[in-house]
Amino acid sequence: MAQPLKDLINAQSVSVLADGLAAAWPAFPRARFTAQALTGLDGLELKARVTHVSAALHDALPLPYPQAAALVRECAATLDMWSGWPATDHTATQGLDHLEAAMETLAALTPYATGEFAVRPYLERYRDDAIKIMYGWAESPDEHLRRLASEGSRPRLPWAGRVGWLMTPGPTLPLLDRLRDDPSEYVRRSVANHVNDLAKDHPDTALELLAKWRADGGSHVERVLRHAVRGLLRAGHPEALALVGATPGSGAVHELSLDSPTVAVGGKLAFTVTVTAEAAGPVLLKYAVRRPGSRRVFHLGQRDASGAGATFTVRKSHSFRPVTTRDEPPGARELDVIVNGRVAATVPFTLTAPGEPAQEGVL
Repeated sequence: MAQPLKDLINAQSVSVLADGLAAAWPAFPRARFTAQALTGLDGLELKARVTHVSAALHDALPLPYPQAAALVRECAATLDMWSGWPATDHTATQGLDHLEAAMETLAALTPYATGEFAVRPYLERYRDDAIKIMYGWAESPDEHLRRLASEGSRPRLPWAGRVGWLMTPGPTLPLLDRLRDDPSEYVRRSVANHVNDLAKDHPDTALELLAKWRADGGSHVERVLRHAVRGLLRAGHPEALALVGATPGSGAVHELSLDSPTVAVGGKLAFTVTVTAEAAGPVLLKYAVRRPGSRRVFHLGQRDASGAGATFTVRKSHSFRPVTTRDEPPGARELDVIVNGRVAATVPFTLTAPGEPAQEGVL
């Protein structure tokens, strides 16, 4: 089993941060900081651990923020994701009255530790001044800083608080235009995720932007476009389907069969589907698992049809492995197969409690 992420904020990561600060400032109270940071750490979850170590760091740096920030910048290159995350959190909480020093510190830290969460309070408080600094980051020769410009300003950045004005399209579009064909895939992927966020609330704006990028051309535009439009494709948005060359609603399911009509929690639902194209071009296949109050859509595949009548068979196993973020109670379910945005076939099945015998036979 993979190590829980929270366990990576630990005695070793605290020691790395302490060593870096002690090298930058010989008066740094290393032993006191380490003891305070480690006290109670094991009982905390990931983000609470970051906050806990950040608070200990603040107590150990009883200096005016610009001086404390200079020390953090000096040791930035000695840090990594896990030792540096509390340093970016320290910047987010302690530098709010010092925009320039704080943003300079995030710029120094971001090649080594995540900075997208820490920049959010500055976008909230300083809006125009903060985004202007990020426009400058988009011109940086450092791919990490260019990526921070896009990632930190995402409307729906996971794990981050919402910044109200970022939910309205406009202010971040110059960043995306600048970075859309960036030489770094790391940056381009962030741009695509940013547009995917935008599409959840403003699909027309996102589609207009992507169509403009295609018209403008670029070495990487098609890959960025496909990743950026994935949420709209999952939702069966007709204009998004057309943007990637698919005919909305076109295609039929010739056969859909389950290996078994029951699957236990922790097991896998195996199924086979045969699809016939009704037009030339991409055939985008999704599937949905439904129960009352829940419908989750997943990628099944894509095939390129040479013309009407082309037939494809796809086999898939869907896992019902328990996860802490989602409850899957036993009971009746339905499996939908979605072809170019349209539900083309549905079959029922039953999710059973672990240990219950599976039924034989194929639907």
